[in-house]
Amino acid sequence: MQDFFRSLVESDTILTWAREFFLALLIFGFFWVLSRLLRYFCTNWLPRIARITKTELDDRIVLRITPPVELLTLTAGLYFAVRSLPIHDRVQIVLAGMVFIANVLIFANITYRVADEFLTWYGNRVEERTGTKVGTQIFPLIRKIFTIFLVCAVLIVVLKHFGYDVLSLLTALGLGSLAIGLAAKDTLANMISGFTLMIDRPFRIGDRIQLASGKTGDVVDIGLRSTRIKTVDNTLLIIPNSELCNSTVLNMACPDMRSQGRISLGVAYGSDVDKVKSIMLETAAENPEVLQDPSPEAFFLSFGDSSLNMVLVFWVRDYTKIIPVTDQLNLLLMTAFTNNDIQIPYPTRKVLLEREG
Repeated sequence: MQDFFRSLVESDTILTWAREFFLALLIFGFFWVLSRLLRYFCTNWLPRIARITKTELDDRIVLRITPPVELLTLTAGLYFAVRSLPIHDRVQIVLAGMVFIANVLIFANITYRVADEFLTWYGNRVEERTGTKVGTQIFPLIRKIFTIFLVCAVLIVVLKHFGYDVLSLLTALGLGSLAIGLAAKDTLANMISGFTLMIDRPFRIGDRIQLASGKTGDVVDIGLRSTRIKTVDNTLLIIPNSELCNSTVLNMACPDMRSQGRISLGVAYGSDVDKVKSIMLETAAENPEVLQDPSPEAFFLSFGDSSLNMVLVFWVRDYTKIIPVTDQLNLLLMTAFTNNDIQIPYPTRKVLLEREG
């Protein structure tokens, strides 16, 4: 044993180890000081620079990435310190590999934090601009997809660093993605269509729309896969988003809430048409829900089989008031015609019989 320690001293092994270990400490100490400087810069100077910009995105990113950037600097120093130690090659490879994995994970965490802040910020902006729930419906899915790609990228980088063949892994991932895409093509089509509806905004939540099938209802929710419409008879209609994107939709709430109503009626032959039109216009003007700009109009449309066909065209402030206002005007017109001896005739048909012989 004494010979062993004597040989260590004579061969300067201990001194060499001490010198290399001290060098490793210097390297790590340098990176530790650098991490402190970066922390000070990120917490004191970067926020001041970020406040110059109009957006809050850079401020939030600075706050999110400061801790992992400091940790990344420390692990980088640990990596170079381990590489400088005079230890066995296999041990050095294992230690350096562990530190490399830690560096990759920290860098991936920084990337995720930046992407997460950007998606949250952009999702909120889209929600404010469109009035939809795209930030809580679409962007969580995008965040999950990005996370999957980030994990795959980390695995590929780590495996490639340790000398593994990543081509087979990429091939398997490609085939798996193709199989998933083919199996869920309808779901993906609906999701993409839902994203399109939220961005393009052909209608918003609360708008009354008429579908190509003729059904009418109010939009209550624009989801990731489908859109829910509450029809006028209080039933919930669920339509896949891809079907809505590929069909004609009439939005009654655009460009504004105003809507046109029509009342068609017939008066008996011999009636004073000008008087009939005057009564129709006066009746419409008395209703507070009927707009005066554009003003109501009455027209003599055609000669019917048993009546003179008239129509009253009017506008209301809110399209949801069309049916109640039409009901009120019909009652008032019926009363006014009765008071002015204007008849609304029943359909009649005159039959001539010829006597034979």
